[in-house]
Amino acid sequence: MKEINEKNNEEIREKPEVYEEGIIRLSEIEDKIPKLEGVSTGIEGLDELFFKTEWKKKKPFQISLGGIPRYSIMNLTGVSDTGKSLMVEQYAIKQAGKGEKVAFITVESPAAFVAMGMKERAKVMGIEEKKIDENIIFIDAASHTKLREDLPSLLTTLAHVIKTYRVNHTIIDSITGLYEHKEMMARIIVRRVFNFLKKWYQTALLVSQKRSGHELMSAEAAGGYAVGHIVDGTMVLYKETIDSSYKERLYGLPIGEIVRLFRIDGCRLTGHDTYIHLMEITEKGLVKIGPSLLELLKERTKAKSKKS
Repeated sequence: MKEINEKNNEEIREKPEVYEEGIIRLSEIEDKIPKLEGVSTGIEGLDELFFKTEWKKKKPFQISLGGIPRYSIMNLTGVSDTGKSLMVEQYAIKQAGKGEKVAFITVESPAAFVAMGMKERAKVMGIEEKKIDENIIFIDAASHTKLREDLPSLLTTLAHVIKTYRVNHTIIDSITGLYEHKEMMARIIVRRVFNFLKKWYQTALLVSQKRSGHELMSAEAAGGYAVGHIVDGTMVLYKETIDSSYKERLYGLPIGEIVRLFRIDGCRLTGHDTYIHLMEITEKGLVKIGPSLLELLKERTKAKSKKS
């Protein structure tokens, strides 16, 4: 009899029900839908790769969004030394230069060392040091195990920073460090961070580390597809070695040299360029997105035909 009662109680607990609070007509949230607009990244050549559609004279036209979508949570992934951290630092400096507040969560390197590099890049970008001093707020999870290992404490700290300083942008470098050695929890951690950032209407960049064994131009990171499947969009960075005569001709570089490549793997909020692009890290430490490989191939073919 006791076993039957326990079975019945279990069936009652698991009985599915209609959750009407989760049913929403589009018309009921019309006033909550954010306006689609771009946030300039401070990275030369990147802002033009996102676009939206407008109708003119009853025809659709693509126009530049002028940056990543506002309120988007974007993932930057790639193997080491591809420029991920440089890109998010440029983004943070750009926003700070406009007077907007940025929460920068350092997970890999202590905040003082990140700040040192950012001050130098700010000079190159022509941003006053005072601007980044006032508008970038670090959360140093690299130096504090409690912030790195206890996600609720990290998110509570971030909520405090967002409310206190009226933050609009959040950087996490890297989110992979939050589930290091516990990759089975990667999806849970990334989902909680994503939902938190959406709740606070943040425009965010999350750096995720790729293992060299992963497919190089895919969005797969150290936690499997956890990040790429949850976030609004992914940008992939990659290094390629010139190891064939074809690559020599294509890139105009000798065998043994290395080129950096960039691709937007996807963005669910707006249209975007789908080609692989050249990427450069300048002598001054700034990232620039160059022409697509298709454009480069056309130029090389055109130059060859002129010679012949």
